[in-house]
Amino acid sequence: MKALLTFLPLFRQRSGALLLALILSLATLLAGVSLLGTSGWFITATALTTAGLGFNLFVPSAMVRGLSFIRILARYGERLVGHNATLRLLSDLRGWLFARLFPRLPLPDRSLRHGDLVSRLTADIDALDTAFLVAIGPLAAAMVVGTAMTVILAIFLPGAALPYGLALALAGLAVPTTMVLLGRKAGRDSVAARADLRMEVLDGINGHADLILLGALGNAAGKFEAAGQHASRLHLRLGAITSLGGLTVQMLAAGALIGTLWAGLVALEAGQIDGPLMAGLLLAVLGSFEVTSLIVRSTSKATQAMAAAERLVALAELPPTVAEPAAPLAIPGNAPIRFEAVSFGYPGLPPVLHDISFTVAPGERLAIAGPSGGGKTTLLRLLLRFADPQAGGIRIGESALPAFRSDDIHRHMALLSQDSPVFIDTIRNNLLIGRADASEEELWAALGKAQLAQHVSALPKGLDTLVGEAGRTLSAGQARRLCLARALLSNAPVLLLDEPTNALDRETEEAFFKVLASASQGRTVIMVTHAAIPEGTVDRVLTLDNGRLD
Repeated sequence: MKALLTFLPLFRQRSGALLLALILSLATLLAGVSLLGTSGWFITATALTTAGLGFNLFVPSAMVRGLSFIRILARYGERLVGHNATLRLLSDLRGWLFARLFPRLPLPDRSLRHGDLVSRLTADIDALDTAFLVAIGPLAAAMVVGTAMTVILAIFLPGAALPYGLALALAGLAVPTTMVLLGRKAGRDSVAARADLRMEVLDGINGHADLILLGALGNAAGKFEAAGQHASRLHLRLGAITSLGGLTVQMLAAGALIGTLWAGLVALEAGQIDGPLMAGLLLAVLGSFEVTSLIVRSTSKATQAMAAAERLVALAELPPTVAEPAAPLAIPGNAPIRFEAVSFGYPGLPPVLHDISFTVAPGERLAIAGPSGGGKTTLLRLLLRFADPQAGGIRIGESALPAFRSDDIHRHMALLSQDSPVFIDTIRNNLLIGRADASEEELWAALGKAQLAQHVSALPKGLDTLVGEAGRTLSAGQARRLCLARALLSNAPVLLLDEPTNALDRETEEAFFKVLASASQGRTVIMVTHAAIPEGTVDRVLTLDNGRLD
């Protein structure tokens, strides 16, 4: 519950819409209870009045129709307002989480598997956005409706007020509370089990070719089946608790109905109440328990929402990988970059880099070649300060890298990685990621340097042309040049390239290197690649093999 309270400020941002949804929900429930009570009174009164003589049929029939319309409109309004508010809350929750994750990237906890991270970013967020609709709203509605019904019974049928109020309090508060206590661990385990199931799916999809090659597909399928059975057992356990709670609520509703009927018959015999009013009160009592049934059905979701909140808060509170300086220095604009006896290894794994030393002069274009897995990408990660070396250090000018803020480092160095994405958006918006305040002329200039301006200008909508998912409406070379244009647009004096020609055919690869040679003039370039580099692309080539420079 404490973790769920972390998100209270986000709920407050949508408090107006959520309050309106609650009011409409109350109007729906009150109209439904009133409709049942009025209908019961009307039908009974009509039956007891001989041939309808002396009985006003028009007022109660109008009330029935009016309450029906109120209930329909209020229900529609509650769904419209409530779901709109929760969808906006879903956006707020994701914004909150991403705002806390970005300063912590890359995540330091290497035990957090990719599938688990995906599960937290999707399923756990979705579990939270229903907290109002399935827990807070129905609980508040039950309290209001139950109080109103208890007051009405106290006025018209005092003998039924106490048993009814006690039964509704037990059904609306005691039963859900007991269910939460019983289902708390099962809800937490269920969320974790479903996350494990998603991880098994992602691992199986991503490693399908390797599993077939190694003959391990059967083992993977067995693990997935075991994970599915475990998740199913936990789901059944939660279902059993929900069913038991539902049964208890129905028994309490029956008890309240019997108590009201008994008190009504005693009052009717004493002449303190008439038959139609007693029938109306009985049906109203029955209708008022509708909201408690909704609370019971949603309690399992509430336990899972609490577990999801714990997982999200734990993710958002991960310690950052590197510590920011208390008094950061300004990065010199035209200074060499020095690696001084740098050694690095990931936690629990053998060292990746061993005693690496080299200097990159301002404006120099350096390529670091070597086979895959030799530590080339790790060099760029250290330079961007996604991690700190275990030995040695990196300097820009005369100052060590930890003396600068990470944000300043990332503005100083533009990265074009092998998996730089092209988003499903316009060419303009894909470019503006590099620099949000870039002018039209600067966008075209960046495209020109990347030798993509002619192609874009020939498109019907030019910069406002939509590109497909992962840039599929562009050729592989065009998509890579669009990412290069985005990096060039940043005006960063240092350009980092991580396998920029990965997955390109040789002809496209050579064309990209030719574009790079002309587009990067005047900038410091550090490129890591295992591709053959054409003459004139860079000024110098170093070879990194097995974590050591040759």
